[in-house]
Parts: sequence; C-alpha cells; structure tokens
Amino acid sequence: MSVDLMGFLGVALIAYAVPGPDFLVVFRSAVEHPSKGRAAGLGAQAGLCVHMLAAAVGLAVVAARSPAVYAAIKLLGAAYLVHLGVRAVLAARRAARERSVARKAKGEGPPTGGRGSTGARWRSGFAEGFLTNVLNPKAALFFLSILPQFVDGGGSTTRQIFFLGTLDVLIGIAYWFIVVAVAARLRTLLARPKIQRRWELTTGWLFIGVGVGLAAAA
Repeated sequence: MSVDLMGFLGVALIAYAVPGPDFLVVFRSAVEHPSKGRAAGLGAQAGLCVHMLAAAVGLAVVAARSPAVYAAIKLLGAAYLVHLGVRAVLAARRAARERSVARKAKGEGPPTGGRGSTGARWRSGFAEGFLTNVLNPKAALFFLSILPQFVDGGGSTTRQIFFLGTLDVLIGIAYWFIVVAVAARLRTLLARPKIQRRWELTTGWLFIGVGVGLAAAA
C-alpha cells in the first residue's frame, strides 16, 4: 500500500484548522466542562468514522449523486445546528433570570459550570458531537472527494481509504483534546455571569446562523 502521506497530512491539518460546526460544539462543551468537551470531540470523530465507512463501501457516492439525498442530509444537519443554537440562547436567558432571582434572595448568583453528573455530561457531549458531524454532508464529501486524491491506484482503494480515514480520526482526536485544554483555561473567565451570558448568546446565534446558512444553500 502506497499513499501520499505527507500531502494528506497537510490537507487534514488545514481542514481541522478552519473552524466549523464541530469546533463550535466542542469548544462550547469544553467551556461548560472539560469532560463534556472531550466527549464532544470523541463524538465528532465517531461521526467521522461513519462517513469513512460510508465512503469505503460506496454509500457516500450514492448520496453525492442523488440531489434529494444530499439535500435531506444537509437540511437535517442544518435543523440540528439551529436546535443547538436555540437551546443555547434559551439557556442563557434562563440562567440570567435565575441569577437575578438569586441576587434578590441571597445577594449573589448561583454557582456556574459543572451542571449535571459526569455521566450525563459525557453522554450529552458525545451525542452533540456525533450528530453535528454525522449530519454534515461536507464530512462525507471530504472522504469521497479528498481521500481518493492520495490513494495509490495500484493498491486496494478500500484499504487505503480506511488507513487514511483512521489517521484523520486520530489527528482529530489529538486536535480536539488541544482545543479542550485551551477552552479549559478560559473557563474561569467565561464563567463570570455577564461574560457567560454573552458567550452563550454569541455561540447560540452562531449555531443558528450556520444552520440557516446551510439550509438556504441546500
């Protein structure tokens, strides 16, 4: 098996360096709690594995050649991003009301961050990362159009796609864990009530904007 490994690594690193829906989900989850951020990163890479398997067996070809299938996947992904955005905006407003009530009752706001059990945070983060990625048709098209450019035509295409896809997933895990580490450093700053509310509102509207943009382009 002979693949253009250096060329592929360059493209993969550039692809991860460009922020997208996955980045928003992982970073926002990590700010809420590092364990949720790591779970979201692993969920995103699990979704990537689905696209890799689909490309290896040819399902991605069917989706790419069928406008209806592609549009349906794109609309589902857009709807999910809008859902995440609306939920973030509502959570920010709800938290602001709770802090206001707490200040009136006790003279201080409730503690922020670390909401929910470890298991609940992990499941929530993983599900958000997985669904955001698996419902993103651009991830499928990456495996369908980019990976074959680095495959040696004389070898097993399926085996080489699996190899490059697995490498891409491992690179992504390392990248997301770095993102989580950076976000964890900012937790104290972003946990301040006013900043936290602005952060939630900003990321919420970003999710909604990205979702609406994807839906409009479908």
